[in-house]
Amino acid sequence: MARYRHYDPDQTKMIPVSYGRQLLPGTFEHALSYLLDHEIDLGRFAARFKNDETGAPAYDPAVLLKIVLFAYSRGITSSRTMARACTENVVFIALACDQQPHFTTLAHFVSTLGQEVEAVFRDVLLVCNAQGLIGKAMFAIDGCKLPSNASKEWSGTRADFERKAAKMERAVAHLVKAHAAQDAREALDPNVDTQRRHEERTLATLRKNADKLRTALATTTERIGAKGKPIKLNLTDAESATLKSGRGVLQGYIGVAAVDGEHQVIVEAQAHGTPQEHDLLKPMIDGVRDHLAAIGEAGSADEAAYLADAGYHSERGLKALAADHIDGYIADGNMRKRDPRYTDASAHKSPSKAKFFQPRDFSFDREQGTCLCPAGKTLKLNSANAVINGRRAIVFKGTAATCEACPLRNKCLRKPDDTAVRQVAFFEGAVESKLPNPHCRAMREKIDSDQGRAIYAHRMGLVEPVFGHIQQRGMRRFTLRGKRKVDTQWKLHCIVHNVAKLQLYGKLVA
Repeated sequence: MARYRHYDPDQTKMIPVSYGRQLLPGTFEHALSYLLDHEIDLGRFAARFKNDETGAPAYDPAVLLKIVLFAYSRGITSSRTMARACTENVVFIALACDQQPHFTTLAHFVSTLGQEVEAVFRDVLLVCNAQGLIGKAMFAIDGCKLPSNASKEWSGTRADFERKAAKMERAVAHLVKAHAAQDAREALDPNVDTQRRHEERTLATLRKNADKLRTALATTTERIGAKGKPIKLNLTDAESATLKSGRGVLQGYIGVAAVDGEHQVIVEAQAHGTPQEHDLLKPMIDGVRDHLAAIGEAGSADEAAYLADAGYHSERGLKALAADHIDGYIADGNMRKRDPRYTDASAHKSPSKAKFFQPRDFSFDREQGTCLCPAGKTLKLNSANAVINGRRAIVFKGTAATCEACPLRNKCLRKPDDTAVRQVAFFEGAVESKLPNPHCRAMREKIDSDQGRAIYAHRMGLVEPVFGHIQQRGMRRFTLRGKRKVDTQWKLHCIVHNVAKLQLYGKLVA
């Protein structure tokens, strides 16, 4: 029988360790340590401390940044886990030079970075530019919607909060009345005590939540959106927003990034608590300009092409681009429908998995001018030349005979109790005379050209992998509250991404 040397993964050994030699050249931790020790100006952090004559020595900001950024690169955002890693993990111990900052020190450092993280972000960009990693010819802008440390249940308008508070107060009044009636009885059921304790806890919770709502109503003002309608306010994090995403409705922020076309370096990063991205195009472009000017590339941002998807397409944003003479390629929601290369795209789509039937689930014969619903019934032609939002459409409508007794009614109509029959429209194209927005119309013509399509085709390959890399490193949600802190956390993750680019493509010599 074969015999092997014994080994034990849990065994310990006392050996002399050089911290610097634990950071192997070519690794992320080596690139991070070199940058913070040799390339990044951390002198601005000195203003935090007033201990030059009295007080204990502070932790060096380089050490804290190394711990936080390396932790973020490994998907660790908990300050407690970071602090524990500084006592257990060899790489963390080497980066921190065997210093063990308390988790409260790490948490306070991250939450108070503010403008300092902006300066660190720019210094990393400066190194990327010096290494030739920024082409400055094309920038793709996009956003990633992520949940934050806020409860979606505490979101609503003032009217919503009024209704919730009134409902809770009615429940409190009902429980108080029930307890008064119960106390009046002389003989109590032995099992009532347990039920009473449960009701007392429920009553305390209802009172607490109702008071919280009333306090919020008295101390907060209604947020009004761009369309003049109230925006939902969150009582846990008032600066967050209710966002619609592919994962459903979430309470959080949009992390926006502008990515350079050369090596996918992030040249601007911002986090916004807004439901839509329409108004974020100009702030992002202005941010790119400021950063490039700060690293000695003033004017280069104005000569680049900017790519963005339909979320950034608005007359207001495109007007600002035209005023600044920016070469933008901003898609609209119907760009691919106008592209002849996608005319047969529906034939390759899998059957609809939507909760309700979509227009593609109806059989439309353009030549015969007929339409069959998913139940196989013929719909009546309602209008052959309808115009809906500036687009030509053929509209079909069901009748009482086809829809009232249909077995698929609940899957065809969103509100079957209120809606009598189904109506479906098939769009044929835009009506130029019905497009009142000149800048949107000009952008449609520009992006529909052969050159526009060729340039815009780079967008997805530039920016989408960046968000994939960031989320693959563990960035799935924001763990802080407030726009300033969330913006800091987003910039830290983007710094990690840029350091990884320097690790792969740069030439960092220790």
